[in-house]
Amino acid sequence: MLNNKRTVVIGASPNPARYSNRATLNLQKHGHTVFPVGLKKGTINGLEMITGKPALEDIDTVTIYVGQANQPFWYDYILSLKPKRIIFNPGAENAEFEKMASDKGIHVEEACTLVLLSINQY
Repeated sequence: MLNNKRTVVIGASPNPARYSNRATLNLQKHGHTVFPVGLKKGTINGLEMITGKPALEDIDTVTIYVGQANQPFWYDYILSLKPKRIIFNPGAENAEFEKMASDKGIHVEEACTLVLLSINQY
């Protein structure tokens, strides 16, 4: 697919009630390659949860579903992925990390991945 954006979902959860789970499913439906990264083992629609911090190549977008207080654990890892864009979903806004990413030339958005997908703005 021409529009395939390799996307890392930080804070992914195998729990279907979580927005990160719904985002993972919707990203798949829209033809994107998804890497669900979280703290719990499990699967989302057949995708094995990634519980470590693996090196991944050619990442277009990192979408964050982790609150600001728990993000410092992820800073170095997310920046090491060198994504083109980081989406801070509602509840994940973080001025400090947004500035760090911006200073490295990464496009930063405070937006909802589910909404962006639903209006074809992802």
